[in-house]
Amino acid sequence: MKKRVIISLLCLIGFLLVTVLVVTNNTSLFDEKIYQAIYGHHNQYLDFFFTTITHIGDTVPVMIIAMILLIVFKDWNDKIHISFSLFLTVAFNQILKYVIARPRPPLERRLVTQGGYSYPSGHSMVSLCLYGILIYFAMTKIKNKSLKIICVSLLTVLILIIGISRIYVGVHYPSDVLGGYLLAAPLLITSVTLLNRHFKGERK
Repeated sequence: MKKRVIISLLCLIGFLLVTVLVVTNNTSLFDEKIYQAIYGHHNQYLDFFFTTITHIGDTVPVMIIAMILLIVFKDWNDKIHISFSLFLTVAFNQILKYVIARPRPPLERRLVTQGGYSYPSGHSMVSLCLYGILIYFAMTKIKNKSLKIICVSLLTVLILIIGISRIYVGVHYPSDVLGGYLLAAPLLITSVTLLNRHFKGERK
């Protein structure tokens, strides 16, 4: 419990620091170096890969996955925590986007069409919360150790790849993605803590 609190606080502090740098326009060097490192060796195959991956974090696929989860999981506490986590994530993201109102990267960098503001990255936040909860379910509900490792590994890679894809397709700055992860982490930890308490209550 203490570790989760410490991690959450560190992530929130990190998010606040990134936000201050974004608001004061002090992320240009970091953003450009990371962008060039990710996009610098682009080709048609990577273009196709990342434009496909980035759509996994779009609203429609996320809603479909969430609905499937709500149908699959019979326990109402699971349903409530999934819904609560996604609602909280989207709400925080939209509020902060309009408060900070950071414009997206230049149009000439974009491989996909995307409106709205840039900071923090909604795809990064939602992917960490949604697929992060799936990681928790995989770790607590899958009995087979090999299958558990495979599922956790694939979901972890998916979360990271979605964030990278947002930079590659040119609709987010690297600091947008970093800020999104740092803010989403405490929200995910809160949901996991609530779920963990529920499971402990069931075992008593």
